[in-house]
Amino acid sequence: MTEPSQSAEAGAAERRDPATVSRFVEHFAAQLVEAGMPRMPSRVFAALLAADAGSLTSAELGDQLQISPAAVSGAVRYLAQVHMVSREREPGSRRERYRVHGDQWYEALTNREAVLKRWEDALRDGVDTLGADTPAGRRLAETLAFFEYLEGELDALMERWRAHREELFGRR
Repeated sequence: MTEPSQSAEAGAAERRDPATVSRFVEHFAAQLVEAGMPRMPSRVFAALLAADAGSLTSAELGDQLQISPAAVSGAVRYLAQVHMVSREREPGSRRERYRVHGDQWYEALTNREAVLKRWEDALRDGVDTLGADTPAGRRLAETLAFFEYLEGELDALMERWRAHREELFGRR
């Protein structure tokens, strides 16, 4: 038996205008592109976010976005590498579904922490190579200090986010 809230949600989803959803997907994808994410992964990610189930097959993504299976594959590969989507096999089928999770931003940000560490190591090497007392060395040292500060703040920020998310949405 379907609960009343599930029926209302299903009804609302059925009444959505596909053109309006498409405009949202393209607008949000454009914002992601502006922030530096590649265009096709941005469109696929936005489409997955806009899907009520949070998941779509390659064929569904291709139909919705009017893109080729190869474009879907490349976009999903990129999104999986940066931990923004996961692949799931449909039970009893060879088809894969691509899923975006509620914690995709956390996962993406956490993944960036490893990138920050690598940048810090490279900057530290640059400061040593160029000399801390040179203009370039001082510039690199300041950049290194910023990344070290950011890394230290990320842990505290993520703890505050988890508490805030629990207040807003309950335990996950």
